[in-house]
Amino acid sequence: MRGAKGARWAAVAIVVAMGATACGGGGHTGNGNAGGSSNGVVSVEIGQPQNTLVPSNTYETEGGQVIHALFTGLTKIDASNKIVNDEAQSITTKDNKVWTIKLKPGYTFHNGEPVTAQSYVDAWNYGADQTNAQQTNALFSHIQGYTDLNPGPKKTVTVHKMSGLKAVDDNTLQVTLTAPFSAFPTQLSFSGFVPLPKAFFKDPKAFGKKPIGNGPYEAKTSFVDNEGIQLTKYAKYPDASKYQVKGINFKVYSNQDTAYKDLVAGNLDILPVIPTSGLATYKKDLPDHNIDVPEGAIGYIGFPLKYNKAFENPKIRQAISMSIDRDTIAKKVFLGARSAADDYIPPLIEGYRKGACGDACTYNPTKAKQLYQEAGGLPGNTLEIGYNADGDHKTWVEAVANQIQKALGVKVTPKPFEQFQTILNDLDAKKYQGAFRMGWQMDYPNMEDFLRPVFSKDAIENGSNYAGYSNPQFEKLLSDGDQATSPADAIKTYQEADDVLLKDMPYIPVYFYRLNTGFSDKITSMNITAHQIDWDTVKLS
Repeated sequence: MRGAKGARWAAVAIVVAMGATACGGGGHTGNGNAGGSSNGVVSVEIGQPQNTLVPSNTYETEGGQVIHALFTGLTKIDASNKIVNDEAQSITTKDNKVWTIKLKPGYTFHNGEPVTAQSYVDAWNYGADQTNAQQTNALFSHIQGYTDLNPGPKKTVTVHKMSGLKAVDDNTLQVTLTAPFSAFPTQLSFSGFVPLPKAFFKDPKAFGKKPIGNGPYEAKTSFVDNEGIQLTKYAKYPDASKYQVKGINFKVYSNQDTAYKDLVAGNLDILPVIPTSGLATYKKDLPDHNIDVPEGAIGYIGFPLKYNKAFENPKIRQAISMSIDRDTIAKKVFLGARSAADDYIPPLIEGYRKGACGDACTYNPTKAKQLYQEAGGLPGNTLEIGYNADGDHKTWVEAVANQIQKALGVKVTPKPFEQFQTILNDLDAKKYQGAFRMGWQMDYPNMEDFLRPVFSKDAIENGSNYAGYSNPQFEKLLSDGDQATSPADAIKTYQEADDVLLKDMPYIPVYFYRLNTGFSDKITSMNITAHQIDWDTVKLS
């Protein structure tokens, strides 16, 4: 999913953020009542979202956590990391190109408006239109007519509806893609594909502060920057009886250490990501009230290749990569809560290959120094690494900086940005020229999601390709993988695209995430999947 404070996307003058990470799953059972008698309302830590709460403009986990509670999409990821129907009653196709989607009856938006096929058509057209500059724009690129809405920078859009979208009737949506794409139902689980009510189009700005969704919870208050938003259960939601939680208070924290202390003290109910400071003790501090499972997320160090010629030579990037002792970072800095990255695809995702990165991801300071000198080094023999200070990245970025400095003999300076939002905005504006911490959390469990949204040419202007990376061979392999006739063939082709990335190394894979979550004694059990809380599984004491 989008970038994230913790994983999804983050930048650092070696930017690595995770908040953008998107995967994980699991549930644990607890007991007791240290959090106090439950009034049905639980509090959840988030960081300040990058943008207002418009689904198609939310591509990081902070806003994504709120969107997930407010909206219901056509499909979702279940606890076993599989895609199942959600608001979709059925999704059928004969050729993986033309898809027919039947909606379940009974869904309404929180203002009472019925959810129809047209609600999806209007929302997707808005998200895909470059005029609206939505963060998730590139995710709609498979739909026929997408290019009409995206003629390119400084060009005027004259067609505002994708030809591949058709509301056959109120409960039937037909989608025609530009080419076969077998992972389309998987992609629909991402929150950028949820429907929007008519009220959104009348005032998108106001909507972003107090969204009107179709999910199990509705906005009780407007979102207040650096404070948060309160939700309450939507009584008319189908299966509303399955949800024990009556209200959710999303609280913005600028420091995760503070959030962790509040959790242990009983002043916070759910902390989605345990900070580094709590990794050694959280299972003891929160006995039977913690989650520790693999996650479909990766942390990187990125480079603005297109905007800073200093990083243009692949040998420079490879040298920096080989200067990093990933095992030490994973085991000593993160105390085993991360694992050394050896591919662009996390182990949780089908298609991952152990050791795919080879020597480039293997700690070898001697070879690193040799490559660095062959490439001519960096200007001034200096390197800056940017990171978001609200995402608990200071310790590991500083450790990586020290490793690089020692191996290459360069002066490495970590540069903190106060919020994830700040560094993302600077990267979007091409203002930040240093290396940066970045992370990616899956939007949906498919290899393609770790390739196209981060490294494709389309994602430069309409996605999360902050490197400005572009390679025609990579683009062709992506397209070939999309059109593969079987999942096995798709994986094989996407792996070839992955190999191109591993050779070019636009970002340096540093670690794979595990999901380490804590919850209070107010909660007896809960699941968290794809970094999003499964609210129907949250049981209260």
